[in-house]
Amino acid sequence: MGGGLVVAGAGVFGWIHTTRLRIQHGYPLEGMWGQSLKPGMGTEAQERIKLLSQENAALRAEIGSVKDRLGNVERIVTDRGYSLIGEIEAMRERPAVEDRRTPSQSMREKVQ
Repeated sequence: MGGGLVVAGAGVFGWIHTTRLRIQHGYPLEGMWGQSLKPGMGTEAQERIKLLSQENAALRAEIGSVKDRLGNVERIVTDRGYSLIGEIEAMRERPAVEDRRTPSQSMREKVQ
């Protein structure tokens, strides 16, 4: 019998807690027969919605500017990538400064 009371009490407490959280966060409530009940909006809730809307607009604008900058960086990296490959190949074909000496000069320096 005591266990049944504990389970029933936990169920009632859970229902009350869930309803409190829904009201606190502005979710619609359901009435006894499933109809939708909306909690009243006070001035504090309206101010919070207004501030969140402004912050949302500012963040969207910032994301837009970041997307533009990222597009420019991608374009620069991509365009530069084609000429970079050509420069690397040109450097591979060009002999290094040390290799411009004759083989006999290189051998003399190694012996000394």
